[in-house]
Amino acid sequence: MHAFHYHRPSSTKDATSLAKDEARYLAGGQSLVQAMKLRLSSPSDLIDLGTIKELSFIKNSGGAIEIGAMTRHAEVASSAEIRKTIPALASLAGMIGDRQVRNMGTIGGSLANNDPAADYPAAALGLGATITTNKRKIEADKFFTGLYETALEPGELITSVSFPAPKRAAYMKFKNPASRFAIVGVFVADFGGKVRVGVTGAGPSAFRQAEMEKALSAKFAPEAAAAVKVKADGLNNDLHASPEYRAHLITVMTKRAVEAALK
Repeated sequence: MHAFHYHRPSSTKDATSLAKDEARYLAGGQSLVQAMKLRLSSPSDLIDLGTIKELSFIKNSGGAIEIGAMTRHAEVASSAEIRKTIPALASLAGMIGDRQVRNMGTIGGSLANNDPAADYPAAALGLGATITTNKRKIEADKFFTGLYETALEPGELITSVSFPAPKRAAYMKFKNPASRFAIVGVFVADFGGKVRVGVTGAGPSAFRQAEMEKALSAKFAPEAAAAVKVKADGLNNDLHASPEYRAHLITVMTKRAVEAALK
């Protein structure tokens, strides 16, 4: 690990004022600290967001759930408000990693990191979330731009995420048994005739599955999802699964998510 300057600001304003040169924000540290140990990342400054209280909250804002960027996965999973309004989101948070990861990792850190197998990006796309930063609001459809890449500009800080409440929704994933990352994960949300389907783990970045959305918007039923043959073009190919197998898993996980949403 290379040498760096460490900061613990007490406000968002103080944190963003420190974001210069090669500085990096530290949220839960589940990915960044490991990258630093391997010398894959060498920030000049580390800006710890852990003491900024204004970044940790959960509230219902006009039918949407707004979550502060530093809210831990375990808090999302156990929130009574989220369980009541968007239970699928609470269920997804409860599937992330192990107990230690859920108590350290944050929703803002996960979205900013944009790991291709992370769970929250599927929910953000499936629910049509809005990511709020210190500078602007970004639609989830425009936020994830590529492998570990997002629309965030240098020094821009996620402050909260807003998830519209659907009529019904569910998340299903085929997980790696060791890491519990998604080999393929699918978040399905029905907004009353308009269905969104967010997929993670299958490609270089999370994406929406247009064919599934069209089929399920016409008929929200497991057989409608099962009838869609997903193409393998552009899907990940690694030691865990081939593109063809991932394409198959998208259909299977979508079908299971619809079944779960209908219960």
